[in-house]
Amino acid sequence: MHNADLKQRIHTRSGPPTPDDLDELLARRRSSHYFLAHPLAIAAFGRQCTARSLYPDVTESGGAKVMAWRGVPILPCDKIPVTDRGLTSILVMRTGTEKQGVVGLRSTGLADEYEPGLSVRFTGIDDKAVISYLVTTYHSAAVLVPDALGVLESVEVG
Repeated sequence: MHNADLKQRIHTRSGPPTPDDLDELLARRRSSHYFLAHPLAIAAFGRQCTARSLYPDVTESGGAKVMAWRGVPILPCDKIPVTDRGLTSILVMRTGTEKQGVVGLRSTGLADEYEPGLSVRFTGIDDKAVISYLVTTYHSAAVLVPDALGVLESVEVG
């Protein structure tokens, strides 16, 4: 969220996320691939759609059926914080290097590296003969061009 260009950050019109807010977020970039939102923000968007007698699409993503807006899947992400005042953000992104979008980066050369970005470390065997491992993954993201990532800020979820 902090890597989003200031011109790609917008505020909600009225507090809860409305279809108009998500339309404006989509209009600021070409070929968006995903929305990311806290589950409470997705529920708040659903309530706004219901109040307007609109019904978001349903699409499949990763083998699961998810809500979509204008064909763009809205994926739940509980890593997006919700403040004590009940505010959060909704992100929209285009992904991939060929589309000049957001790309994932993996660290290499890790101790006990199993594959790039994945470390598996043996931590011992307990008295019941249970083997334990510490599995750690390291990822970062890079925004290749400013319009690859957009943020709807000050989204009320309550």
